[in-house]
Amino acid sequence: MSIWNYVVTAHKPTNVTHSCVGNFTGAQELNLIIAKCTRIEIHLLTPQGLQPMLDVPIYGRISTLELFKPQGEAQDFLFILTERYKFCVLQWDAEAGELVTRAMGDVSDRIGRPTDNGQIGIIDPDCRLIGLHLYDGLFKVIPIDSKGQLKEAFNIRLEELQVLDIKFLYGCSKPTIAVLFQDNRDARHVKTYEVLLKEKDFADGPWVQNNLDNGAGLLIPVPLPLGGVIIIGEQTIVYYNGFVFKAISIQPAITRAYGRVDADGSRYLLSDLTGMLHLLVITHEKDRVTGLKVERLGETSAASTISYLDNAVVYVGSSYGDSQLIKLNLQPDSKGSYVEVLESFVNLGPIVDFCVVDLERQGQGQVVTCSGAFKDGTLRIVRNGIGINEQASAELPGIKGMWSLRASSKDVYDTFLVVTFISETRILAINAEDELEETEIEGFDSDAQTLFCQNVLHDQLIQVTASSLRLVDAISRRQLNEWRAPPGLSINVAAASSSQVLLATGGGHLVYIEIGQRELIEVKHVKLEYEISCLDINPVGEDPDRSYLAVVGMWTDITARIFSLPNLELLTKHSLGGEIIPRSVLFCTFEGIPYLLCALGDGHLFNFILDVNTGQLSDRKKVSLGTQPITLRTFRSKNATHVFAASDRPTVIYSSNRKLLYSNVNLKEVNYMCPFNSASFPDSLAIGKEGELTIGTIDDIQKLHIRTVPLNEHARRIAHQEATRTFAICSAKYIPTVEDMETHFVRLLDDQTFENIASFQLDAYENGCSIISCSFTDDNNVYYCVGTGYAIPEESEPNKGRILVFLVEDGKLQLVAEKETKGAVYNLNAFNGKLLAAINHKIHLYKWTLRDDGTRELQSECGHHGHILALFVQSRGDFIVMGDLMKSISLLIYKPEEGAIEECARDYNANWMSAVEILDDDIYLGAENSFNLFTVRKNSDAATDEERSKLEVVGEYHLGEFVNRFRHGSLVMRLPDSETSQIPTVIFGTVNGVIGVIASLPQEQYMFLHKLQQNLVKVIKGVGGLSHEQWRSFSNERKTVDAKNFLDGDLIESFLDLSRSRMEEISTAMSVPVEELCKRVEELTRLH
Repeated sequence: MSIWNYVVTAHKPTNVTHSCVGNFTGAQELNLIIAKCTRIEIHLLTPQGLQPMLDVPIYGRISTLELFKPQGEAQDFLFILTERYKFCVLQWDAEAGELVTRAMGDVSDRIGRPTDNGQIGIIDPDCRLIGLHLYDGLFKVIPIDSKGQLKEAFNIRLEELQVLDIKFLYGCSKPTIAVLFQDNRDARHVKTYEVLLKEKDFADGPWVQNNLDNGAGLLIPVPLPLGGVIIIGEQTIVYYNGFVFKAISIQPAITRAYGRVDADGSRYLLSDLTGMLHLLVITHEKDRVTGLKVERLGETSAASTISYLDNAVVYVGSSYGDSQLIKLNLQPDSKGSYVEVLESFVNLGPIVDFCVVDLERQGQGQVVTCSGAFKDGTLRIVRNGIGINEQASAELPGIKGMWSLRASSKDVYDTFLVVTFISETRILAINAEDELEETEIEGFDSDAQTLFCQNVLHDQLIQVTASSLRLVDAISRRQLNEWRAPPGLSINVAAASSSQVLLATGGGHLVYIEIGQRELIEVKHVKLEYEISCLDINPVGEDPDRSYLAVVGMWTDITARIFSLPNLELLTKHSLGGEIIPRSVLFCTFEGIPYLLCALGDGHLFNFILDVNTGQLSDRKKVSLGTQPITLRTFRSKNATHVFAASDRPTVIYSSNRKLLYSNVNLKEVNYMCPFNSASFPDSLAIGKEGELTIGTIDDIQKLHIRTVPLNEHARRIAHQEATRTFAICSAKYIPTVEDMETHFVRLLDDQTFENIASFQLDAYENGCSIISCSFTDDNNVYYCVGTGYAIPEESEPNKGRILVFLVEDGKLQLVAEKETKGAVYNLNAFNGKLLAAINHKIHLYKWTLRDDGTRELQSECGHHGHILALFVQSRGDFIVMGDLMKSISLLIYKPEEGAIEECARDYNANWMSAVEILDDDIYLGAENSFNLFTVRKNSDAATDEERSKLEVVGEYHLGEFVNRFRHGSLVMRLPDSETSQIPTVIFGTVNGVIGVIASLPQEQYMFLHKLQQNLVKVIKGVGGLSHEQWRSFSNERKTVDAKNFLDGDLIESFLDLSRSRMEEISTAMSVPVEELCKRVEELTRLH
């Protein structure tokens, strides 16, 4: 049964809805704060660029984000209002490095009609009050006293019902608002009011301005010395302050976002829907305004928010395309644009449709999304893990280890790749033709297995074999010196820095040797009570050439011991527990923090934070990376150090926001890896797999890898056809003419290169509404079927549409059949060798018939009506699950004997659906337009017909995201050995660019995690004191009920980020050991 569901985010929201700039983390620090609907990010401006400081979830959808500085405060406070009427004021605590809640509360009213034009939250420039417009006809005031404390809120009646914008004016003795509104005759005006805090009422403000541009939609208050307000219309821009009136006409445009450049408000950046960036300049003599000027700067993504940072650098946040960091140049480039893009931030939103495919045929799903809108439309290929792009490979069975060497210490690039086997060592180098060929290093012992080799000081190389340690001149390649193992003993493991070697021989002997010019000096030798399994002396202190600590992994007592160098005194002994020996240990530094990593023979990995001065270990954490022994190696990519853990599940370990992250590498099994940064293959890795050696570059280090295919048009529907290795999309191209017409196409793309190989243009006003790849009974071909609708401007609803059937032949789209319909074809499904179509309020079943002349056509077989709009349909066997525009979910059944479709059950709640999916035979999943998820169950074993005709709601949850599509599938490799591979998952895509996973859990696991979630809520407090329970409660216009049978995976997985003491608190409350909790939560992270 799929009643118990676990909802988790695989890709966080990327749609930037708000941004602001101020001194939040310190009086002298400039911060950019970004809201992505349900998350906020805080960045610090540094000379090197934006440095992320914090990224936290907010338990609400953010509708207002404003910085303000109460009198007497050194740094700004942050005011956040959510769509469900909760607000909070946050302050940064620099010592703890976290957000502190200064105030919080609820500003909802029991009665009142929520505004149509969205919530408005504004703060008086002199910090006397916060003003909110949440319900028609009411203006809510939260007074702020002289100490910066918030006082009790009150409402003032507002005559204007259709409010478009409200702003506070600058430089008024009493707080004054300007209200832009529309009257009953659709004319637009601006009125000002003074807010009287004592009387809790309005007084008439200093001025009124009637009859503005019909498209006026935005007010910009101008700071002193100028004062007044700018009113942005679609064709004019007006400045008015009660005395001076200036207006200019502009090219028709809908301005959505503005950003102030100067503190005195004489220049503003404006961005319109097409992403054109303009500069608005107020010309003035001292404080008298003389005119307005608008200059076109260039094109960016269509902006939802603009924040001017400093030195002509601007942050452009976008909901429809990638957000950008741009620089405004003084001189235009060759195309006449003053805009230079410094950095782009990927945004998947809005995901209108997507499909899950296995393009590489490796058993790993990839999600291909239709993302963005208008000119910023793209396809994004999203896959989990890090890809290795193969550059060269060679068959080499039996590899036992690999190292790269430079020909001289001064070289930037590696020259040699040393590959060792059981009884020999080979040296490879890249020749002039960029091929690997075998070469020699005379001083190396090539008839033995190498245990370690490295470049060391004074332009020398070392090689360690079982019998000796050799020192070789890098230039002449001749042996300079040798340290031999004592008679009867052989060297088992070794490690080195540029100036030191540590090696272990049989019998538990540990020998420390220093490297001089042409000499090897044995400095210290100790005998330990057990055999040594692994060791490391990678320098993590100040000196890159010398390590002052050594770590040794032991057999028998299974410990990791830390010794001081050079005198090999034991500083720390840490028991790892269990029976499996450590196989690889490594010191490394991530983001300036030194760690010790310790990998065991069964695929488990411990990480500790290391104190470099005392050698003490703290904050022990354990993760499971695979089932085979792991070997650890560091490598560099894009100026950061990462660790590669080679095993049956190769993983890259990296750090982000001071937290270690593990990302799987898209390779089956890796035995050995070493960095190989050669001139012809810069920044590459050499990878030893079963039977072959590969050299490849590594993708950007992140959990999800995203590839972008720009379309410059809006992709709305997508389908994949395995047989022809193609995708087909329905897209809309906007042609900015007088009437702003859009032309719609069906386009065919190659599924590897994503090149457009064929197109089919639809009629004028004809929109592509649905597309699938399917085959029919008695026909071997695979077809693309496209459903369309004619959106004729005068009609309230489409009265006509078509179903088009295409065959892909020689890379072309051949139209083999078309069928006219009496409405828009919102959905198509392959249905037992037939075609099921949802057309306006009906559902039709078509069969594929052969005409006398050998051509084929679609023939209507039967249908079912009685819906408002049948938008979403899924089928399984003879059952059809239908999501209606308003009437929630219905279950229909097709009866082949009677040739009819009948309704057998429905959900009688009124839900405005946005997506449906079938989880199993009895449980159906729905998403609706108030950002909730719910599941319903069919009661086939109920006693009465009445109960059987009802779909019972079994699960409810507030996702806080608008879901456009569910699809069955998985983002991760399903490995047969893990428990998670048995858990069925559904992927969803949302308007904010979230890709999420819903996993149906067994009841026992659900109950365990539910208990964990309840305990976590007590320990992890929501930012701003917002309640998790309220946030996740199912809520729409009619009701609010607690979440049931859904778990918040994001909250549960944040358990892994807690400090050890917090983990222990929860472990005690649940009476389950910490290691067990970590293991169970980690298993879940493998679902995405």
